[in-house]
Amino acid sequence: MDAAMVDGSLSLLAPVIGRWQRGEWQDERESNLLDGGAHFYRTYATSDGKAVAVGALEPRFYAALLKGSRLSQENLPAQHDRAAWPAMRERFAEIFSQQPRDHWASIFEGTEACVSPVLSLAEMAQHPHIQSRGSLVDIGGVVQPAPSPRFSRTPGAVVGPPLRRGQGGEAAQQDWK
Repeated sequence: MDAAMVDGSLSLLAPVIGRWQRGEWQDERESNLLDGGAHFYRTYATSDGKAVAVGALEPRFYAALLKGSRLSQENLPAQHDRAAWPAMRERFAEIFSQQPRDHWASIFEGTEACVSPVLSLAEMAQHPHIQSRGSLVDIGGVVQPAPSPRFSRTPGAVVGPPLRRGQGGEAAQQDWK
């Protein structure tokens, strides 16, 4: 069996490679749909030095983004007008910079705008969704991800905290001798 990490990584890039092969991907940072080029798929700084993530790819999600941002499509260029993306990025950057992250989270909570707060690791661990799913487990005072995917008939379990640097590996070292 030959399983290389590079092959798995490339398989995750299949949509991007497809766009590249169709001439829809430019090798310039922030000039593409999914690399921050599109004003409707990127992160924006907020007034408190934090950030929100925007991923309003579909028309109905984009309409919800505009509504929450108090913008009207009537006065704006088409969503996929690439020539307008730089100006629209600036416009959204200005809008999001006017309020703190949690203000925007409350505005977009429960909408289809695909806008979410960018959380610190500590905030993520306390997020109600993460807690309700049991996505993190505390084993011996060490918080770590729960096993995934979850199988109903053969559930996985974390059996202990991760080894510290230098711990374990004795068997491998013996094999090398």
